[in-house]
Amino acid sequence: MLDLRRLRLLRELHLRGTLAEVAAALSYSPSSVSQQLALLEKEVGVELLRKTGRRVSLTPQAEVLVAHTAELLETLERAEADLAASLTTVTGTVRVAVFQSAALALMPGALRAMTQDYPDVRVEMVQREPERALYETFAREFDLVIAEQYPGHAAPRHPELDSVPLTTDAIRLAVPTVPTGMQAISSVQDAAEAAWVMEPRGAASRHWAEQVCRLAGFEPDVRYETADLQAQIRLIESGNAVALMPDLVWTGRNVPVRLLDLPDAPRRSVFTSARRGGARRPAVLAFRDVLAGAASAVRRPEEQDPPRSRGVR
Repeated sequence: MLDLRRLRLLRELHLRGTLAEVAAALSYSPSSVSQQLALLEKEVGVELLRKTGRRVSLTPQAEVLVAHTAELLETLERAEADLAASLTTVTGTVRVAVFQSAALALMPGALRAMTQDYPDVRVEMVQREPERALYETFAREFDLVIAEQYPGHAAPRHPELDSVPLTTDAIRLAVPTVPTGMQAISSVQDAAEAAWVMEPRGAASRHWAEQVCRLAGFEPDVRYETADLQAQIRLIESGNAVALMPDLVWTGRNVPVRLLDLPDAPRRSVFTSARRGGARRPAVLAFRDVLAGAASAVRRPEEQDPPRSRGVR
C-alpha cells in the first residue's frame, strides 16, 4: 500500500522544483523530505528521482505517480466536502487569497456577513497577486482565490481549478484635479507627455496599461512603480501622475481625482477559483455566496458624485 503523505511530497516536488521549496512549503526539513521520498522509492521498487546538477528531476515513473496523486487528493477533498455537507451546521476554515482592490472593496462587507450568518466558519485572508494566488490555490495553499482578468488578457489556467464570475468594473484614466499642467488632459492621447504610475513589470495590469498607451500612439513615461494602489491614488491626487484605475479602488471613499472614460469602455473581470474537489465544501459555498452579495452592494464611482469627466470615445 502506497503512503499518501509520501506521494504528496512527490507531487509537491513536481510543482515546486526543489527539495528546499517543498520543505519550506510543508514545514519539513529538506533532509526529512529526502528521506521520505527515498522510502517511497523503496515502496514502489523503481527509481523516482535523478540528480541533475544540484537539483533532482522526476523520472517518467514518478510523473505517473504524480498524476494519480492529483486524482487521489481531489477524491479525498470531495469526500471531505460531502462529509461537511452532511452536517447541519456550516463550519470549518476557508483560506482566501485576494488582490488589493478586492481586499479593500469586497472583503470588509463579506467578512461582516460571514460573522453574522456563519459564525462557525473561520475565514483567513492573505493578499497575493492574482497570478501567484491562482498557482498557490492549485498547489493547495489556499481554498479560494479572488482573481482578476484584464480585457484581452487571459488569467493563468491550472488543472483542478474552477472559475466563477464575481463582478466586473470599468477601467478609467485617473488624472489630478489640483492645478497642474495635467488639467488639460481629456483623453489617453492627451496624457502622452504626463508622468505615469503603474504596477511593477510582470503584472497583468501593467502590461494592459502599456498596451492602451501604445495603441494611443505613445510609450508611457512610467516614472513611478508601485503595487500599492493607495500609493498610486496619492500620487495622482497630489498632481504628480496619471494612471489607469479600476473602479473597485474607489469603493467606500470619495473620488479625489477626475475619471475619464476610455474608448470602448473596457472592463476588468473579477472571479473566484477553487479546486473542484473543495468547491463543494459548505464553507466555501457560503463564502462565495457572501462575496457575490458584497460585490452586488458595491457603489460605482458615478453613484458617489466624483469629479468625473467624459473622455473622447
